Amino acid sequence: MTTLFLTVGLPGAGKTTRARQLAKEHSALRLTPDEWMIPLFGEPEANGKRDVLEGRLLWLALETLRLGTNVILDFGCWSRDERSAIRWLVESEGETCRLVYVPVDFETQRARIAHRQSTTPEQTFPMSEADLVRWRTLFEEPDGAELEGHEIGGAPPGWQGWLAWAADRWPTLA
Repeated sequence: MTTLFLTVGLPGAGKTTRARQLAKEHSALRLTPDEWMIPLFGEPEANGKRDVLEGRLLWLALETLRLGTNVILDFGCWSRDERSAIRWLVESEGETCRLVYVPVDFETQRARIAHRQSTTPEQTFPMSEADLVRWRTLFEEPDGAELEGHEIGGAPPGWQGWLAWAADRWPTLA
């Protein structure tokens, strides 16, 4: 059985650093949208193309699991629904999904982002302090049950299931 490791956390938490460690430890393919957006589209948030890219990376991750290779999805996954959909997709393939939550306090986050923007501006995108504050209000921190991989539960109201929800969220998944 192969494993998909899903990094969860805010920008500047250290998700990509942790994803690189996991890739080495588990001989896993690491898929990080931030490393694809600028080379492909010339900007980090190109008119909704991130969702398109994430859908293809998720599709690639599932194909890779089927071939017997572990995968790290370095997505961030701020919402419980995103995490539940990905867990459902992986588990429906008979594989394992492990959430890797990387918490970060505000001061550390702000310092890391400032450092990243001053040392490698071509590899990141501008983030203001107001962005960081707003994003913290949007982020749904995973609880212990979710991190331990307990039952996923049903899709949100109005959706026939997690596959339909995921196909809408990531239009290129199917």
